[in-house]
Amino acid sequence: MTHRTVGHPPGLPDGDPRARVDAPAPDCPVEIALAALRGRWTTLVVRELLGGERSYSELREALPRLSEKVLSERLAQLAGAGVVTRERRAGWPATVRYGLTPRGRRLGPVLQALWDWGAEEG
Repeated sequence: MTHRTVGHPPGLPDGDPRARVDAPAPDCPVEIALAALRGRWTTLVVRELLGGERSYSELREALPRLSEKVLSERLAQLAGAGVVTRERRAGWPATVRYGLTPRGRRLGPVLQALWDWGAEEG
């Protein structure tokens, strides 16, 4: 069986019509992934959630320099992208827990690959 990237440099899809564009397209898988991770702090929020569910206050404690406004925005953005779940639990006071969806958990190796690439010298 021929590897799907034969005929293209490693890492580029072969045979997917979305790869044959001459301008960025909203249905491009790379653009979708980059949009989900856009914004400062987003990767750090995902990193924290890769360790398991967290409450809003646990996320604030883990990232003390992140403002409440930006944390709320990032959680909403990630939820909208299908990366994060928000579960309100009954009780007094009610609690809210944030976690990664299966799609969100698959970002772990993506972030590791970005880290490895960025850590390379020259």
